[in-house]
Amino acid sequence: MTLAAPGMYCSAFPITVSKSLEAVPGVVKVVVSLATKTATVSFDDEKTTVAGLITVTTNAGYPSMPKG
Repeated sequence: MTLAAPGMYCSAFPITVSKSLEAVPGVVKVVVSLATKTATVSFDDEKTTVAGLITVTTNAGYPSMPKG
């Protein structure tokens, strides 16, 4: 799942969002790109949901939405 976070301009984005998403049960891998303003997340959909991932990024200060 790739999440777009159009409001990310801060260089702290990759660190903050990576740590926040990695703490979610079921998340296996996170790749964050400031250049493309995206976070690509591999996760177990039996342990978390896309809505849950969006909530985590929003709570970290970077509202996101599914990219597509």
